[in-house]
Amino acid sequence: MAALHLTEANFEQEVLNADIPVLVDFWAPWCGPCKMLSPVIDEIADEVTDVKICKVNTDEADTIAFRYNVMSIPTLILFKNGEVSATSVGAKPKAEVLNFIRS
Repeated sequence: MAALHLTEANFEQEVLNADIPVLVDFWAPWCGPCKMLSPVIDEIADEVTDVKICKVNTDEADTIAFRYNVMSIPTLILFKNGEVSATSVGAKPKAEVLNFIRS
């Protein structure tokens, strides 16, 4: 399944009210490391079924990024039961992202 694109309108329903863990990739179209991480996130979204994989374009949904203190991108935030469980900053290889979501 492709990564779900989040907005202010669907963030609460898709992330905070989710019944499974949710990985959120905070990115921007002008960010080089974000472009490197994007295909990795898309691959993981196609392979992992027990974690919802989502993306937030920080240019379009800056209030969400601000709410979670995203100061650098890409930033990955793992939510469990509607709460931040873990945060990772910077582009990572696929194996590291998979380890991160399993933490």
